[in-house]
Amino acid sequence: MDVKTAVKDIKQGKISPLYVLYGSEKFRMNEFAAVLENQLIAKEDRDFAVIPFDLSETPIQAVIEEAETVPFMVPRKLLLVRDASLFTAGKENAKLEHRMDSLTDYMQQPAEFSVIVFMVNNDKLDERKKIVKAVKTAGTVLAFNPLGADELLRWVEKTIREGGCVSAPGMAEALIASAGTGLQGLSGEIDKLCLFAGKGGTVDAAAVESLVHRGTEQTVFTLVEDIANLRLDKALDSLYELLKQREEPIKIAALIARQFRIILQVKDLSGLSYSQGQIASQLGLHPYAVKLAGEQARKFEGRRLRQILSAMADLDHQMKTGAIDKVLGLELFMLRLGA
Repeated sequence: MDVKTAVKDIKQGKISPLYVLYGSEKFRMNEFAAVLENQLIAKEDRDFAVIPFDLSETPIQAVIEEAETVPFMVPRKLLLVRDASLFTAGKENAKLEHRMDSLTDYMQQPAEFSVIVFMVNNDKLDERKKIVKAVKTAGTVLAFNPLGADELLRWVEKTIREGGCVSAPGMAEALIASAGTGLQGLSGEIDKLCLFAGKGGTVDAAAVESLVHRGTEQTVFTLVEDIANLRLDKALDSLYELLKQREEPIKIAALIARQFRIILQVKDLSGLSYSQGQIASQLGLHPYAVKLAGEQARKFEGRRLRQILSAMADLDHQMKTGAIDKVLGLELFMLRLGA
């Protein structure tokens, strides 16, 4: 089952007694838990009915004991259980003894008045564990992976609409370029932009430019994009902005090299017919970052990218040994790229 289907079922009253949520998108995971909470528990009952647990501090048998205890003053309970490493390949807390048989027994006959949600801080579950196989049969297991490039753009536009605003063409791309791909950060920036635009107002790229702080990595990405498009004046403006923010030149050089390395890797893997999702998984990148790197890769030959990386390695050595002034070294490197 996918997340969209699970949410639809919840809104139709089809509630699983147990959910296991895992993946890297913690923001979406928390959103899903909020949907469950809103559907199951009345606002005035939440102090009694929503019960948090942390398995790094509490044994699983204590969670099961709570789930089996008849609720006090409320019809149903929602147990939110974090740090559920019981389902992953990671090491468990040696200080706690988790009696997994208590969970296995509970799943065979779960309490009608309790819903347990395990929130796993890991990209994957350990399919070799019996408990993982058991929970897939008795409950609902949902993966919260990064949104694809197009999905992320639609998510931004949808979130702006839900905030009562209208997104102008190109606004979503501008926001991601400035704020990155993290949904938590994007959500906060959208709140700010909608507050600025007002109810029914339009949020455009100009508003993003003036209101959203561009992080170091995002500025470096823009710098490389400007180099790729031979906009040397803008690339130098980005460099001077980073220096104004007191970023260490060696760090800037390392981030530039990293971006060119990603472009080369994406180019090579695309040449091997890897899909965008496969490349993202292989390199540990967000699919949107892969999409943009792929667009940049088309502007360079593989041989040219390798030359740039070799030049960056030489520059790094010169900067660290004092053979060249750090800022001057970066300026000369960029001027040669644009020549």
